[in-house]
Amino acid sequence: MSEQEEILELKAPFVIVLTVILIGGFMSMLDSSIVNVALAAMMNAFGVGADEIDWVLTVYMLVLGIAVPTSGWLGDYFGLKKFYLISLTIFTVGSGLCALAWNVPTLSFARGIQALGGGMIMPLTMAMIFKITPRKIIGKAMAGYGMVFVVAPAIGPTVGGYLVEYVNWRWIFTINLPIGIIGILLGLWLIPEMKSEKTGKFDIWGSLLSAAGMFCILFVLSEGADWGWTSLKSILLIYASCVFMGLFIWWELKNPEPLLDLRIFKNLNFTMGNISLVLITIGMYGVLFYIPIFLQAVRGMGALEVGLLMLPPALVSAVSMPISGALYDRFGPRYPAAIGVILLAWSTYMFSFLDLATPVSFIIFWNSVRSIGMGLAMMPVQTALMSEIPKALVGRASAMNNIISRVSGSFGIAILAVIMTQRLAYHSATNSWALIYEKIFSIGSNLPFSDLMSMLGIRLFQTSYVQTINDIFIITSIITILAILPAIILKKGVVADEN
Repeated sequence: MSEQEEILELKAPFVIVLTVILIGGFMSMLDSSIVNVALAAMMNAFGVGADEIDWVLTVYMLVLGIAVPTSGWLGDYFGLKKFYLISLTIFTVGSGLCALAWNVPTLSFARGIQALGGGMIMPLTMAMIFKITPRKIIGKAMAGYGMVFVVAPAIGPTVGGYLVEYVNWRWIFTINLPIGIIGILLGLWLIPEMKSEKTGKFDIWGSLLSAAGMFCILFVLSEGADWGWTSLKSILLIYASCVFMGLFIWWELKNPEPLLDLRIFKNLNFTMGNISLVLITIGMYGVLFYIPIFLQAVRGMGALEVGLLMLPPALVSAVSMPISGALYDRFGPRYPAAIGVILLAWSTYMFSFLDLATPVSFIIFWNSVRSIGMGLAMMPVQTALMSEIPKALVGRASAMNNIISRVSGSFGIAILAVIMTQRLAYHSATNSWALIYEKIFSIGSNLPFSDLMSMLGIRLFQTSYVQTINDIFIITSIITILAILPAIILKKGVVADEN
């Protein structure tokens, strides 16, 4: 069946079918950030500390990392539509179980089920888009995917903050139930049948080695900051992840029927696109992670207030993505990606000028500029790296791309956390005596000693923290601008349908 014939068999206009396909992806990516703002409420509800509630996040990430590598083979074996609906059902059931959880272990177990489905959804979504979309309009179609990838995590804190503050933390999971059921029913009706591909037998050793390697690296990235990166546990996990991933690469290259065909990296577009995507993702999560911390820890804003401030940039992303898609279809990936990377790096650098008196309008403006850059950079790169992949391999390729995106985001946050700890210690040490002098010999001279020390402590924390955040944004902007080098190599590939 030709590409054009497959498009003609759609039961509804292409835009509607595309929207239905994106429902699951939006839910999955929204869930990646919406839970963060509810952790404090969960701690109060279950009467636990931060070290225990962290498992709600850690379990999700670990299961997701283990599940994603198998999504390509399973999607080929069952057919993309069928396995997507299975994954969406698992995610929806997991969400319902999360809403009913009565303690941290049951919530963590439910989050694992949720991740099992959610981890499969994003690579399956990308694969389905490439299956049903004519290559001449692939940019416009992938703009929808880009909106899900960028906008959903950005609005998560807003939605989560509102539900936690005005309804109940359980509703961050409950809202998935009606959306998931609607997505399943519409998917059964509107998503076209996609035949299964020739898969060969399941690569058990590849699956086990990738699961072990992903578990070790994601676990240490999640917990290494608390354990200490030079602690025995961290070193052993890093070593184990290198061994398992090394064995995985060796096995996949020698296996005639691999779980993930690593030979795809011989394609220059795929390799350069993924390198660029890693750098862009680190830049994206650097701002998404540290701007809310600055607003809450330094400026004293609440979760909902911070979420509302992050909403305008998310809406800008929603507008810029379709424009980026149209530019890709007309000019290819190089120009929009290069301009996007420049805007992304420049706006990130501007955040290095934050201080205690920075107006909110400054943050919203530069975050919106950053959203434009994200839209121009992310979508062309994401589309170009898949553009030369034969349709029979898009499931496996999208699984690899999703793994790289997930790990790079976690890796970026972990590395920036290490840098932040070191810079915070440095700035705290260098600022201490200057602040003591300032307070004792100026406005603090007539205060009681206890009040003076309290004021010094708050001022020292705020000043040092702002300086540290500024350092983080300078480093993040440098990492981001490096993405322009592989981005300008990308080309708008065309693959014959029979491939």
